[in-house]
Amino acid sequence: MAYFDVFNGDADGICALHQLRLAEPHNATLVTGVKRDIALLERVQACAGDRVTVLDISLHKNRHDLLRLLNSGAEVRYFDHHFAGDIPVSDHLETHIDTAANTCTSLLVNDYLGGAYLSWAVTAAFGDNLFDAARAAAAPLQLSELQIKQLEELGTLINYNGYGVTLDDLHFAPEALYREISGYENPFAFIADSPAYRQLAEGFSADIARARALPSAIEESAVKVLMLPDAAWTRRVSGVFGNELARGAPDRAHALMTTLPDGGYRISVRAPLNNKTGADELCMQFPSGGGRKAAAGINALPAEMADDFIAAFRQQYGAE
Repeated sequence: MAYFDVFNGDADGICALHQLRLAEPHNATLVTGVKRDIALLERVQACAGDRVTVLDISLHKNRHDLLRLLNSGAEVRYFDHHFAGDIPVSDHLETHIDTAANTCTSLLVNDYLGGAYLSWAVTAAFGDNLFDAARAAAAPLQLSELQIKQLEELGTLINYNGYGVTLDDLHFAPEALYREISGYENPFAFIADSPAYRQLAEGFSADIARARALPSAIEESAVKVLMLPDAAWTRRVSGVFGNELARGAPDRAHALMTTLPDGGYRISVRAPLNNKTGADELCMQFPSGGGRKAAAGINALPAEMADDFIAAFRQQYGAE
């Protein structure tokens, strides 16, 4: 029997797997990538009796290879909160999928484990910009405000590390960061002891300062659009910066359009925090788009479709 752990390279995917493997240790083949690299099941070659655990990647985007694995006789356990479409019916498939806007995969895993490693689920929820859900989930831990802020920063940093077009954009490959985190049952010990934490904190501080200095391309009551240059630092910081902007103006939708080398755009969309809906519907209108209700993106929007996207974005969120 072989084990495969397939997980998104962001805070939610890493923390979800970390919780599971603290509870159920296995030597598994790890399959992951940058945050937007979600067609991960195509890399898995499993046979009858093998066990595949999938965390925080859309079933809809992986349907073909999920069916292939199920037909091979592999056992698949699937945790996710992204758009799934119709879920296959199979004796070999166990699903824990909830697309509600106020949950994330790590919170689903936390429920599955009965709260065994809740502090890591809280960390992931902060990383996914679910600040209210994170604070609510943290209540049983009876943490100080300082400790809450530490988990908030940790989730933000792990999530920040996942953004990039290629692994070369990142401070750490997600698999390497997961392996570093896997040695810590307590996130506060990771914060205190890990050199990786310090490197991420320093990198984030520099990148976010540059992002905050960028001018807006469009700024209205309902929507805001920023254009980011083609650079490794913009690719790293765009998603987390979008989360920050959303928290700062909870009635406004935000779109960050990062220029790609071919002249197209990599787009991050954040729905208004006071109306966390529609981001997935918007982005799925365009090639390579996807995500969830509150936050979604387009991996590579052709340059000639930029105006169409901005028009659809304004229409989605009621801009005048």
